[in-house]
Amino acid sequence: MKQGTISNQISIVWNRLPLVIRAVFTGLIVSSIGIAIWTFMFLKITAPWSVIPMIIALWAYLKNFSGSRRATKLSPSVWKRSITAALLFVIIVQASFVITFRLVEFPAEKFTADYKILDKMPSWIAFTVIIMSSIVAGICEETGFRGYMQAPLEKKYGPPGAIIITSVIFMLIHLSHSWAFPILPHIFFASVLLGILAYKTGSLIPGIVGHSILDIFDYSVWWSNITGGFHMRTIFKTGIDLHFIVWNLVFIFALFVFFRLIKTVPERQWRKPCLSLE
Repeated sequence: MKQGTISNQISIVWNRLPLVIRAVFTGLIVSSIGIAIWTFMFLKITAPWSVIPMIIALWAYLKNFSGSRRATKLSPSVWKRSITAALLFVIIVQASFVITFRLVEFPAEKFTADYKILDKMPSWIAFTVIIMSSIVAGICEETGFRGYMQAPLEKKYGPPGAIIITSVIFMLIHLSHSWAFPILPHIFFASVLLGILAYKTGSLIPGIVGHSILDIFDYSVWWSNITGGFHMRTIFKTGIDLHFIVWNLVFIFALFVFFRLIKTVPERQWRKPCLSLE
């Protein structure tokens, strides 16, 4: 009886909290669970063997938090456009990095400080860890941020407000990484694009695909030296060259096509909440 009373009191207190607090708190917890499990396994089980139990853990994670995936029954044409938009998202963000670090000096030491361990591994093991880390981040962060956080906020604050609130939290939570501060606008911008993709398609799957692929590039090109790193000098030392012009054109074209594709996708509402926040 006491347990029931305590549970009811907690429920009453919880429901009295503003929706934004409940959504943000729930989203952070949901996104952190899977990442914490992978961190623990990576530290306790020698790579690449840590990947095997993590696959099982991800299956259990998706099974338990499947209610945040929004709609998954999309038409073939919507799937095609949404996955294409997800791939364009990767190109947009990568192009923004290249352009930025042709304008300002790339802080290589700061960017690679968190993941020095990858440079000490054989390449095939490092890439195995990178792929699993990227998939974990893609699934858990999209489930937590675009699912449990953004989706409930859409109903109260509308899509623009929900996407902005979620993106601010997404940006701030990444400040724990040494590489985050120089690219805070990029993190916010990437989150906005993922938020738009989730809202317009009504599914987290395109965002998970785009987020995971983006992180594979980030880990292997920007956050470690296993692919050689980024060594282009700024245009203030080389002048405006073909490399800089091409990446600017790639960024503009990919961004244009992304929004053209998104515009053709009919809006879908969040249908199946796993945890009611209302």
